[in-house]
Amino acid sequence: MTAPAAAAEPGRPELQQTIQAIVGSGFTGVQLRVHDQRGDWAGSAGVRELGEAGKPPTDGRFRIGSTTKTFTATAVLQLVAEGRIGLDTPVAAYLPEFGFDGRITVRMLLQHTSGLFNYTGEYYDDGTVVPGIPWSGKEWVDNRFHTYRAADLVRYSLARPARFAPGTGWSYANTNYVVARLLIEKVTGRSYADQVRRRILRPLGMRDTVAPGTSTELPGPHAHAYYRYQDAGQWKTIDVSRQNPSWISGAGELISTTKDLGTFYSALLGGKLLPPPLLSEMLKPHPTPDPASDYGLGLFELHADANCSGTMLLNHNGSVQGYGTLVYSTPDGSRTLVASITYVDTGVAPAEAYQKAVQRLIEQVFCVR
Repeated sequence: MTAPAAAAEPGRPELQQTIQAIVGSGFTGVQLRVHDQRGDWAGSAGVRELGEAGKPPTDGRFRIGSTTKTFTATAVLQLVAEGRIGLDTPVAAYLPEFGFDGRITVRMLLQHTSGLFNYTGEYYDDGTVVPGIPWSGKEWVDNRFHTYRAADLVRYSLARPARFAPGTGWSYANTNYVVARLLIEKVTGRSYADQVRRRILRPLGMRDTVAPGTSTELPGPHAHAYYRYQDAGQWKTIDVSRQNPSWISGAGELISTTKDLGTFYSALLGGKLLPPPLLSEMLKPHPTPDPASDYGLGLFELHADANCSGTMLLNHNGSVQGYGTLVYSTPDGSRTLVASITYVDTGVAPAEAYQKAVQRLIEQVFCVR
């Protein structure tokens, strides 16, 4: 039985109003958790499930999508700290069976500078689209419980032309983090889920976070996600809270809560998971095509001039069908904002009203002097 949603704590009506505005822009539900100079606050808005009145639980589980990449990068960097992986060692030295370009290093995977074809599809500046595995439309709906092997996803990518020569560009590719997953497993001889649990979840007491592998379940209380698609000329909307996340693997499979994600970011940036030299490597910015942000190793850096004056933020948002995750933190982890947004996924970009509401949320948490 789902736990009742916690009411908004007194003293933060502006946050409650803003998440209500996000719901008003077309989303079904929002869970928000903030840790800042005023303490901890959690609230929710919208509904847990279409057709029902109950609000999303503030301790609800959700699929965090690409926020998983920060966990994967952290596990790899811990192995670097242990001397079991070299950050600038060619990936082929650890995974010779795949025939990687010998110039691709571990750093390039975590930094998205490897040039590897993105197995979920490539979108080029001239408008050319090279499709990847199905992750949208009726084809994905019909196959959403299919199991993908991580090695097969990598081979799928390697069978297609690289986007650019290793180290000569930047392009966000899920393939990089599936390779990173295989790297973790090869070096340790243990599963990705085991290593994430042992290295991150257990030490931090993150009991509500799980690497599901091929499990389709969403354990514990949760808000529901939906997907809208065309079938034989008719629009259909289905609940996609249950799916097999093996298609996104080490690039996006984790399930978590706002509380656990806040704990993770605070611990990581507070120096509890990596030694200082490797945390510095993680945060070393590399330019991206977006002038407002750079990318380190599993983290985006949002420039100070793109936010409130003088405030640089670190983040890695994520999304999978019907679930969106927002995570923002100050560089020292002392202030965090974590949100889960549930919606009816139509494949269309969010409206401008949503973008403005999220920006207002960021300003309310990080721009207060």
